[in-house]
Amino acid sequence: MKIAFLTLGCKLNYAETSTYERGFVAAGMEVVPWREKADIYLINTCTVTETANRKSRGEIRKVHRINPDARIIVTGCYAQMKPDEVRAIEGVSRVFLSDEKAEVVPETLKAVGLDSEDAARKESTIFGAYSTGERTRAFLKVQDGCDNFCKYCTVPYARGRSRSLPVCEVVKAAEQIAAQGIIEVVLTGVNTGDYGRGTSESFLDLLKALNEVKGIERWRISSIEPNLLSNEIVDWIASGTKFQPHFHIPLQQGTDEILARMGRRYTTEFFAEKLRYIRSKMEGPGKPKVFFGIDVMAGLPGETDELFEREYRFLEEIRPAFIHIFPYSKRPGTPAAVMPGQVPEQVKAERVERLEALCRRLHGEFVEQNRGIREKVIFESKEKDGSMGGYTGNYIRINRPYDASLVGRLTEVTI
Repeated sequence: MKIAFLTLGCKLNYAETSTYERGFVAAGMEVVPWREKADIYLINTCTVTETANRKSRGEIRKVHRINPDARIIVTGCYAQMKPDEVRAIEGVSRVFLSDEKAEVVPETLKAVGLDSEDAARKESTIFGAYSTGERTRAFLKVQDGCDNFCKYCTVPYARGRSRSLPVCEVVKAAEQIAAQGIIEVVLTGVNTGDYGRGTSESFLDLLKALNEVKGIERWRISSIEPNLLSNEIVDWIASGTKFQPHFHIPLQQGTDEILARMGRRYTTEFFAEKLRYIRSKMEGPGKPKVFFGIDVMAGLPGETDELFEREYRFLEEIRPAFIHIFPYSKRPGTPAAVMPGQVPEQVKAERVERLEALCRRLHGEFVEQNRGIREKVIFESKEKDGSMGGYTGNYIRINRPYDASLVGRLTEVTI
């Protein structure tokens, strides 16, 4: 029996899909590309914007056209937020909600007559997952859900309240990843720094335990709120650990007025001071600069021209290495959707364009600041042009002629 997977949205979704895939393979199913004819299609959806909803619907219809007789299984955030809407799409056989993720494999196998002991249902409030398929890097889920309820966001409704996997379970998954020869792992979660909800353990406890896992050479922390990245954590990372000088920290908007209006739990000064502190602890002569990736939403309600210009100047001041830019998308049911001061789509598009140009400039400056520094790269597999590429610890892409002996190994280079 053939099964195909299609994942939309974040790295957390990819980690979960990869875990479903391992379960189906263990039951004897053959995985095929989703554009081919399969007996089962599993689609992991996203709902971060209305465009994501529309794309999810389109992909469901697309696989139904590929094989009208196939069983289509749908899960993910769009399925959670609009289950009846998804069920109404022609061809959909089953919708799994957020609290049913551990049932995806056993229930699907049972429906097609392939039920097995290996697919026994797990009784858990959080579905553990990690990605496979990349030779050099894996994404490991440690936390799910969020309790922040920011005014523009549907995540707490789509993924539930904040909850965490026990340290022992995360370490076990990391050991499984290491056994596959993967040497770099990215920790993922909806609100990663909120790790510890539902357990008696802290995020720092988790980091210290993972740092001891043999075979994993590099760790990265994905999106973490600035108020949850404590100085104690920074001090420990900077003391000489496997955790890299690479942080993805959401800002969302660079003025205190909009941050407060949207329910964010920090100020611009707090954010700037956090970056200053990290740089003071981790940078120095001959050492790489810290890579900061920062999320920014263009056109949140109330973002006037003057507030946008202040945000732009703030970004120039704090100098992130990369800006992840998203135009604000009105999400029905959220407070922001009915706030006054909605920004016209054309204005959002213009602001996105300006921020993208700023991102290109800041990223170029960041790379130049690292010229001449010795760093280690994990090179990945061959590119179409015959070259190979990989990332330094501080996430600078390095390319060189292909050499099979270097794939998946730490190699020292001069940037």
